Amino acid sequence: MLLAIDVGNTNTVMGLYRLAAEGGTAPAELVASWRITTPAKLTIDEFEVLLRSLFALRGLEIDVVDGIAISSVVPPLDSMLRQVCELYFKVKPLFIEPGVCTGLGVRVDSPSEVGADRIVNCVAAFERFGGPTIVVDMGTATTFDVVSSDGAFLGGAIAPGLGVSADALFIKAARLPRIEVKKPAKVIGTNTVENIQIGLYYGYIGLVDGILERMIAEMGPETRTVATGGLATLIAGGSKYIGTVDDMLTLTGLRIIYERNLSHDGKRGC
Repeated sequence: MLLAIDVGNTNTVMGLYRLAAEGGTAPAELVASWRITTPAKLTIDEFEVLLRSLFALRGLEIDVVDGIAISSVVPPLDSMLRQVCELYFKVKPLFIEPGVCTGLGVRVDSPSEVGADRIVNCVAAFERFGGPTIVVDMGTATTFDVVSSDGAFLGGAIAPGLGVSADALFIKAARLPRIEVKKPAKVIGTNTVENIQIGLYYGYIGLVDGILERMIAEMGPETRTVATGGLATLIAGGSKYIGTVDDMLTLTGLRIIYERNLSHDGKRGC
């Protein structure tokens, strides 16, 4: 089975896939998935214990894993992850990095600067929707990634994430409280908490829709949009331009790239 790991600045999402047999027609199957806080301070042994515990809760053993694909935007963790894979899984992980076959053209000024998660998302989005497509990934930062009609990453935009915006308001404004980010019941607030929730929620929808409106105008009205990330469902509910929410988009992209880099007697691979 394949363990796909997407390491973000705040959360790490993992998925366990049963892959289709070579030449088979059955689709890959997502057997289990987990979302955890990114293990910034765990040792190799502690992370292995955590993984075993997560697997055990689903009635699984880590021995079922014979392939690992990783996208990471936290470079200090890469060495730890690599050692965990090789020491405990006995598997050499596939990190999504320059030189790995993704099947996605990258038409930007500095391809090596593009985050692995953005590439992975675009691979999955093009596989599912074709192009042109815009991917909105709502995590610590919110990224807007544009895929052309012929399957190339054209660039995009990066904005502070909704959680970061909420935290900044709490930190910088001495009298404002930390609040739960959620859809407010009304648009004219009558207390401080409601005022903040309205400003964050509708202000962020305005940010997302304002960027999407301009990107769609540039790419054409046939452009599809898909959102992913921890806050995607919340924001998509109020957006005029987000067409689909796919919480598993990044994991799907990791699986696709892993399969493209397999090579069994030359029958599969790039």
